[in-house]
Amino acid sequence: MQHRLLIIGAGGFGRELLGWALGVPPGARDWAIGGFLDANPAALDGFPCEYRILGDPSSYAPDPNDVFLPAIGHSATKLRICRSLRARAGHFATLLHPSAILGPACRVGEGSVLCPGATLTTNVTLGDFVVMNVHSSCGHDVVVGDGCTFSAHVDVTGAVRLGEGVFLGSHAVVLPGLKVGDFAAVGAGSVVVRNVPAGVTVMGVPAKQVAGFRGAL
Repeated sequence: MQHRLLIIGAGGFGRELLGWALGVPPGARDWAIGGFLDANPAALDGFPCEYRILGDPSSYAPDPNDVFLPAIGHSATKLRICRSLRARAGHFATLLHPSAILGPACRVGEGSVLCPGATLTTNVTLGDFVVMNVHSSCGHDVVVGDGCTFSAHVDVTGAVRLGEGVFLGSHAVVLPGLKVGDFAAVGAGSVVVRNVPAGVTVMGVPAKQVAGFRGAL
């Protein structure tokens, strides 16, 4: 039976994810794209798109034939919405773009997305609802918690542990063996050289905690 794929979030990344999903050969998937879910019914206005917004993910009642993929950059919001849909008997697909690389003994959780050029080397474990944007990578023995978000060109090196809901900005680097706590954020272009506590934002080279930071990463 072919499922109907609904992308959660019709913003910029949602439209990117639509393109990546269309790049998966029909023989490598058991779903066809059905459209988007978004709280903003006008999110696609002004953009050429053959697919429509079919409802608000916070109130959508999953059909047994539906499967979902998250396209939400903010990790805590992504986890809240995905877990709410799961609690309403929603099921999630896993998207591996054909150009993504999976080495031996790697595990990718439900609802996770590997965009073009994403690389898992060996013995990497990704939790559920993890997004690895284009050309991001995980070295050997990395463990990534549920809901983490990798922006483009992120480099997480060997034996790193990322907690739940970690956000990594574009071109961020985490050095080997370090731990980044739950819902921490690493700014774009930063190099993490020591463990990062839960819930804090770090930026810079070397990355240092930024008190009260509220800007875009």
